[in-house]
Amino acid sequence: MAVLEHLTSQQAIDLENKYGAHNYHPLPVVLSKGKGVYVWDVEGKKYYDFLSAYSAVNQGHCHPKIIGAMEEQAKRLTLTSRAFYNDMLGKYEKYATETFGFDKLLPMNTGAEAVETALKICRRWAYQKKGIPENQAQIIVCENNFHGRTTTIISFSNDNVARENYGPYTEGFVKIEYDNLTALENALESNPHVAGFLVEPIQGEAGVYVPSEGYLKSAKALCEKYNVLFIADEVQTGVARTGKMLAVDHENVKPDILILGKALSGGVYPVSGVLANDGIMEVITPGSHGSTFGGNPVAAAVSTAALEVIKDENLAENAQVLGELFRDELNKFIPTCDLVVKVRGKGLLNAILINDTEDSSTAWDICMALKENGLLAKPTHGNIIRFAPPLVMTKEELMDCVSIIIKTLESFKANG
Repeated sequence: MAVLEHLTSQQAIDLENKYGAHNYHPLPVVLSKGKGVYVWDVEGKKYYDFLSAYSAVNQGHCHPKIIGAMEEQAKRLTLTSRAFYNDMLGKYEKYATETFGFDKLLPMNTGAEAVETALKICRRWAYQKKGIPENQAQIIVCENNFHGRTTTIISFSNDNVARENYGPYTEGFVKIEYDNLTALENALESNPHVAGFLVEPIQGEAGVYVPSEGYLKSAKALCEKYNVLFIADEVQTGVARTGKMLAVDHENVKPDILILGKALSGGVYPVSGVLANDGIMEVITPGSHGSTFGGNPVAAAVSTAALEVIKDENLAENAQVLGELFRDELNKFIPTCDLVVKVRGKGLLNAILINDTEDSSTAWDICMALKENGLLAKPTHGNIIRFAPPLVMTKEELMDCVSIIIKTLESFKANG
C-alpha cells in the first residue's frame, strides 16, 4: 500500500487496529487536515477541535509562523546531538528563560521526560545542597495526579490501568490529598528528608480540578518554610491555556522548578523543558543528564516561534475572556438540565461533570453525538468531558461551539 494512498476512515482504523499496539481508545474519527480551530476527517467533514491534542495545539493547527520556522530550520540543520553546539539553542534558551523568568532551561522532548528531568534535578539538589542523606530523598505528590506514564511516574499514580502489571515500582514518593494544605504541612513537618513538592496547578486528567483560591500560594510558602522545592507541572496548563502565561501566575507564585511541554511547540514538534534558577540547575553537570534530540535546532526554532505567537496574538488574554464567556453560557444552561452537574475550569481549560457514574458510557455517548454535530471532545475519568479548544478561537466561533454543546446535551435530555 502506497503511503500517500487515500484511505477511508474505516480502512485507517482497521490498519491501526491490526498493526498498532492498542494503548489508546480513540474516538472513531480519522483526521487528515487541520487549520486554526478546525480539523477535517478523511471524508472531508469539518469539526471544531475542542481538545487541542490535550492542550498542545494552543496556537491553532498548523500555525503558519510555527510551520515556517520548522521548514526553514529543517532545510538548514536538523540535529547535531549535544556533542556539538548549534547556532539555534542558545538563542532559544535566552528567549525562553526571559519569557518565564528563570536563569536556566534544560531542554527535552516530551512532557514525561521533562517530569523525569525535574525529579532528577530535585533529588540531586537534595543531596548536594540540602544535605539529605544519599538515597533517602522523598518527593511529595498529590493523589489523582497525572504526570505521564514512565515507570517512575506510574509508581506514584492512582491510575490502576496505567499501573497494573508494571511493578516493582519506584520508591521515594509520599502521596497526599490534592488541595489540602494541612496534609501538605503534616507531610513536610514529619519528614526531614522531603526534597520537593510536585503539583499540577490544575489537575487536568483528573477532570480539570481547580484547587481552592490561595492553595498554590500557601503551598509555595510551606515549601519555603521547610526548604523544599516547589515543582509546578505546567505541561498541560502552561503557555497561556488558563488565561495567564502560566497557571501559577493566577496566584503570583514562582515555582522553584517549572516543567513545560505540549504547547511549548504549538503541537508542531516534540519540545519540553525544565526551568530553574542557577542555585538549583547548577547541580546538573556534563554527563549527569541528557537527550540526543533535546535542544536540537528544529526544536529551538519551533519553540521560539510558538512562544512568539502566544505573545504577538495575545492568546493568554483571549483564553481568559473566552473562558469566562464559556463558563457563563454553560452556567445559564445547567440549571435547566439534569444531565450536567457543573462546569469548572480556568481560561480555556474547562470540563463538565456528567450526572452519572464513572463506569457509565454517558459521557462517551455524548462525545460521539458531539462528533456527529461537528465538535470533537473526549471524556476523562468516565463521567467528565474536557473542553480545551485552540486559543486562537474567536468569540463567534466559541458561541457556535456553545450552541453545539447545548443542542447536543438537550437531545440527550429529551431522549432521557
